[in-house]
Amino acid sequence: MDRLSVTTPFGRRPMSLALVKGQIRSSGIKAGKTVDKWKVLRDVCEARTLLGVQDRALAVLNALLSFYPQSELAEGKDLIVFPSNAQLTHRANGIGGSTLRRSLAVLVDAGLVSRKDSPNGKRYARKDSDGGIEQAYGFDLAPLLARSEELAGMAQDVAAARRRFLIAKERVSLCRRDIRKLITAAIEEGAAGDWAHVEGLFVALIARIPRSPTIEDLLSIADELTLLHEEVVNMLDENEISENMTGNAGPYERHIQNSKPESIRELEPSSEKEQGEKPSADNQAKPKGIQPFPLEMVLRACPEIKPFGPSGDVSNWRDLMMAAVTVRSMLGISPTAYEEACEVMGPATAAAVVACIYERSGHINSAGGYLRDLTRRTRRGEFSMGPMLMALLRGAPPSNLASAS
Repeated sequence: MDRLSVTTPFGRRPMSLALVKGQIRSSGIKAGKTVDKWKVLRDVCEARTLLGVQDRALAVLNALLSFYPQSELAEGKDLIVFPSNAQLTHRANGIGGSTLRRSLAVLVDAGLVSRKDSPNGKRYARKDSDGGIEQAYGFDLAPLLARSEELAGMAQDVAAARRRFLIAKERVSLCRRDIRKLITAAIEEGAAGDWAHVEGLFVALIARIPRSPTIEDLLSIADELTLLHEEVVNMLDENEISENMTGNAGPYERHIQNSKPESIRELEPSSEKEQGEKPSADNQAKPKGIQPFPLEMVLRACPEIKPFGPSGDVSNWRDLMMAAVTVRSMLGISPTAYEEACEVMGPATAAAVVACIYERSGHINSAGGYLRDLTRRTRRGEFSMGPMLMALLRGAPPSNLASAS
């Protein structure tokens, strides 16, 4: 390698290893390589968030490229431009002097151009006897040529990420519209179900959308809205009213959980009054409390837990909690870990989580450690069952889905 291909800045401008690597890369451009300078500029503009380049720096880069006479940057040609600050300011829409200097520094730090400073720091060209440029000092555009493929790939990545974001945003918007109109139609036409509760779940989900959401935020909310949309459609399809309503109706009556089920030895009542009470038949069939997702949805996602119910099947939330106690010991989850999960999540939600863990037990090294981690995340408000159920539903075989529905 020609050691003269690496130069250092004039005056107090610092030198860094990144600048050295950039100059070395620029000096190793493939022979005969060419690229349209305006295409490279478009790629840089598209990838500006990844490069950390702001709009004003892009305007300065556009001005620098305008001083290069050819439309293509080519290997073997002198790619140095040497405009004065006054000329750059004019072509960069009258940008201020301090802003111009900061923008030039940003372009150099981003590895889009490199400096080739003269002994006195001025930008100029020395011509030979024939009038051709023998030596030029200014800004070298070779990094744009050297990184053209990389910049094109970055631009494609940004465009793909923007497309995924728009698709996720559209999905959330469609789910919001569908659920809102379905709930309104159900209320206006007197369909069976606790539609006030469903609307509360819907409003709570919408309230969780940040003002400036990321794609991860949108995908998570979209998954949970999809689950809620599915349940709303199921409620409208069933359209049945329970004869013994206690406040919830339709499929959402199964959302009720008993925070301390008396028949499970590992979950003791929290007060003497509860210890002295005998559970009614109604309470045995449906634990108290509100569940975020219906039992049928949990069983479709986790069919493997059904044989562990008290009668070889799971028909209500109490059956699922009793099955979870059996599965808990099979997974090696300690009683204390399960009790803590029940206290933080609620017994029925904890049972559903254990069912999910059992469904994917072959992919989890430590079921107990995983449950404790989910419990800690629940305590911090960082865990929701929606994405977990959605992942299992997407991966469940069609036969299992059909038998559980």
